[in-house]
Amino acid sequence: MEKKRILFISQEITPYLPENHISKIGRELPQGIQESGKEIRVFMPKFGVINERRNQLHEVIRLSGMNLIINDTDHPLIIKVASIQAAKMQVYFIDNEEYFQRKAILSDAEGVEFADNDERAVFFARGVIETIKKLRWAPDVIHCQGWLSSLIPLYIKKSYKNDPLFQDTKVISSIYNNEFKTPLNSTFKTKALHKDIDDSDMDLLSEPTFVNIQKHAVQYSDAVIYGCDTINPSIKSFVEEVGIPTLEYQSSEDYIKAYSDFYDTILES
Repeated sequence: MEKKRILFISQEITPYLPENHISKIGRELPQGIQESGKEIRVFMPKFGVINERRNQLHEVIRLSGMNLIINDTDHPLIIKVASIQAAKMQVYFIDNEEYFQRKAILSDAEGVEFADNDERAVFFARGVIETIKKLRWAPDVIHCQGWLSSLIPLYIKKSYKNDPLFQDTKVISSIYNNEFKTPLNSTFKTKALHKDIDDSDMDLLSEPTFVNIQKHAVQYSDAVIYGCDTINPSIKSFVEEVGIPTLEYQSSEDYIKAYSDFYDTILES
């Protein structure tokens, strides 16, 4: 029997970024899933704080070179890769000089969130999908972690629904409590538009707050995982209203097996 393919799209992964709840799961989960017998691919943004020399990143020329049009402007897509030897795991990085070269992650030294985080989210989501297409690697499950990946469910279910690589793909979104303070740019909805997506498909993004962006991801996901023991009540109520399968928060000792079993359950449903 062919191995099931799990695509992890993570906002943060340690050791490339400082360790926190999301980055620790981003590092441990793919390794654990791979060791359970599944095939994996892992993607994250190439934030400018990542030391390329120390972490031995190098550009993958055959995957780079595409331009993504966002807000009527061409933005070159650069793909880099590095290996976590102890995990026997490769990590692909989505890079672009304008969006991901600054020496910060999502906010400046004063904690002010970047005004173009909306465009960075669009670029990251579309960059991952186009790279997967170039790899010709059809994922059975796409697991999105961190709000920066929140457009992935929409694109997979609308723009790429007829693409043979994604026709049978299930999308799972992990919900965390990593809320940002300032809503994204009010034009986020327009910038996120892509083929086969109507304005009405993105009603929740008319006011792009953290809560609405997470609800929008849930709306187009096949299942949800609660990555924290405390979840915004409004998001939790929306998940219950949508009625999709949900995995409750799992302890650090149990979560890898629980996630693997959940993937199997979603694939069988």
